Amino acid sequence: MKKQVKDSLGLEETNSSMGLVYSYITLSNPIKPLLKPIEIKCLVDTGSTFLCIPQHLAIQLQIETLETREATLADGTSMKVPYAGPIKISFENRSCYIGTLIIGNEVLLGAVPMEDMDLVVQPKLLLLTVNPESPNIPRGHVKFHRSGFQL
Repeated sequence: MKKQVKDSLGLEETNSSMGLVYSYITLSNPIKPLLKPIEIKCLVDTGSTFLCIPQHLAIQLQIETLETREATLADGTSMKVPYAGPIKISFENRSCYIGTLIIGNEVLLGAVPMEDMDLVVQPKLLLLTVNPESPNIPRGHVKFHRSGFQL
């Protein structure tokens, strides 16, 4: 069964009912603001930790490899992959600055950047959206004891 949904740009596209959620994000290099940002379709994956981008996007954005990290793949195997950054991710009225794994052949938006931007997945609609409980400013949870806080 196919579902007609509107993506984050309001464009109609067909997602299969198997539960894969795709959306559009904009990636840019905050260190090199003269480079054009890249708007790209990504797989939204709450089971993944990081942003993952293919090598060709790392080249286009001229982001530098910072270190090597170990990544566990969906099949359970582990491999060393380049970790690069910084990279700016923009979605609707949200943005975050983060590192990225350089791996794969499509952009994968993991849980860390989604949490940073306070985004939620609507599985029935197969959509990524801004958290409706905080539509204007991203909100996050922190452990904090107010008695030690001073402005």
